[in-house]
Amino acid sequence: MDVGVFIPIGNNGWLISTTSPQYKPSFELNKAIVQKAEAYGFEFALSMIKLRGFGGPSQFWDYNLESFTLMAGLAAVTSRIRLLASVAVLTLPPAIVARMAVTIDSISNGRFGINLVTGWQKAEYEQMGLWPGEVHFARRYDYLAEYVQVMQELWRDGRSDFKGTFFTMNDCRLSPQPSVPIALMTAGQSEKGVKFAAEYTDYNFVGSEGINTPTKCAPTVARLAAEARRTGRQVGAYLLVMIIADETDASAMAKWEHYKAGTDMEALGWASEQAGADKQASTTSTGGRIAKLATGEGDEGPVPTRFGRLIGSYASVARMLDEMAAIPGVAGVMLTFDDFLIGMEQFGHRIQPLMASRARIAAAA
Repeated sequence: MDVGVFIPIGNNGWLISTTSPQYKPSFELNKAIVQKAEAYGFEFALSMIKLRGFGGPSQFWDYNLESFTLMAGLAAVTSRIRLLASVAVLTLPPAIVARMAVTIDSISNGRFGINLVTGWQKAEYEQMGLWPGEVHFARRYDYLAEYVQVMQELWRDGRSDFKGTFFTMNDCRLSPQPSVPIALMTAGQSEKGVKFAAEYTDYNFVGSEGINTPTKCAPTVARLAAEARRTGRQVGAYLLVMIIADETDASAMAKWEHYKAGTDMEALGWASEQAGADKQASTTSTGGRIAKLATGEGDEGPVPTRFGRLIGSYASVARMLDEMAAIPGVAGVMLTFDDFLIGMEQFGHRIQPLMASRARIAAAA
């Protein structure tokens, strides 16, 4: 099973809380995290793209770096780990992104891939005059399909004359071509999103849910596998999960309760309002999952993260990650941590050596 890290390109990582670790993003912080990941045998690192935060007392995601330039820098200070940047497709033309990808492919010697972001928070784009209107919610995967076709033509042939509803290429040129095929990824959870992933991408990120329910995401993985069989393509599922670990189950859970007590309701309210703009969003889509944060999951009440959590002792977390690895169709997991530098050390020294699914990697690391 591949293991990756979802690096904290935005402040405070993925905990919308005033009592969780508070920090600003920087190149040095992310370099330290990715170099640790490489040393511990992680297969990949991904950075998101976020253009407007949620505010509130925690100023959640009000501070953010840019994904492609960050990964270009990290490509120059790593040698093995795969690096994935995210593109907000409403902000950059596909021919420019194709060229940016070739540049980082050159810097990294073939270790680069792209995560495609259709956009669910319209305030990110309205602030720059780039929001195409509410119609975007309904046609965003049609837009993304054309976007990908333009890039793939340029990477494959060095030119494109693509003519579509959204893009018109007129003898558009790109040289050189990438040294290896550029891997494409999405995080589509809706019916349209899963179908798009099966038709165009190499990996799809699948959100886990709840606390210590490692196999709850199996039905979504199965939907992706079924769509991939329909298209005859290989599409791996990467599971998104947060790790909160400590010496004992009780001490790890105490951390979570502390973070939950500081849940930034003002920031959650802003995020939920933005997510609610898409009236057709399914409950499994990114917007649908964001919208549920303020109301919570089941009886838990408001929660400061949309990711599923594996909370427990190092042995408990290792066992649950092995359960995830055993789900048919799972290619890997992408990890976030409450505290990234400490979390990386915990994973490398205390969790990974206990995982049967990572025995060979742990020994090498």
